[in-house]
Amino acid sequence: MDLLDSTTNPFRGVVPVPEALPADPEDFRDRLERSLSAWRDDGFGVVWLELPIARASHVPVAVDAGFGFHHSGADYLLMTLRLSDEATIPPFATHYIGAGGVVLNADNELLAVRERFGRRGRPRSLKLPGGALDQGEHLEEGVVREVLEETGVKTRFQEVVCFRNQHEYRYGKSDIYFVCRLTPLSQEISMQAEEIEECFWIPVDQYLASDDVSPFNKHIVRAALDTNGLVPAMMDGYSDPDKYEFLMPHVYGRSFDRLSANG
Repeated sequence: MDLLDSTTNPFRGVVPVPEALPADPEDFRDRLERSLSAWRDDGFGVVWLELPIARASHVPVAVDAGFGFHHSGADYLLMTLRLSDEATIPPFATHYIGAGGVVLNADNELLAVRERFGRRGRPRSLKLPGGALDQGEHLEEGVVREVLEETGVKTRFQEVVCFRNQHEYRYGKSDIYFVCRLTPLSQEISMQAEEIEECFWIPVDQYLASDDVSPFNKHIVRAALDTNGLVPAMMDGYSDPDKYEFLMPHVYGRSFDRLSANG
């Protein structure tokens, strides 16, 4: 039988080779039908079908065969079909990751911003600079970058103070937001005018007493002032700094002097 070229994964999954999929949709339909029958007989649990954008014409064929959408990228669509009722299909990514910076200077002033546009119906109150991490970006690098982009102030990462988990965020996904303490390495402000309406240093006591600051932001700034957080740490067996990032209590943390990536 002329089956679709495929590989397997460790979880009883069969993975058709995207580059080897036939170009003609009807040829694909015939070979897919024969392949599904053979894969069921062989005891596979799930078919993971990656369709390159050049094979978009195959989507209706896969839907007719019982496949559903799992997720998509810029140049592909991944569809799945459960061959066994007991098979598990892990969901795609379900969270966003963001970070904000508590930046206090030597004069006990806090770096604060007011966004140009309100979000989700909330008023444009004073808040901490920060934003979403880029894909593949470490937390300590991302929060330093976000603060620099929004305010022009260079900083060095110190520690994670706390985080919050919010559900039903953008596109119905959840959002984890880390609050980090940062040490300023510069004072001059160069505001990102496209997104930020105001940016300035404000005495921290004035910030905490202001009616223009949300209870959430007051609470996390107090936490940064009053508690020790989690600092970057090294761990044997996880030595690739581009892949792994550990944040642990101070007693396990590495020296800030070794944070060369952040200056």
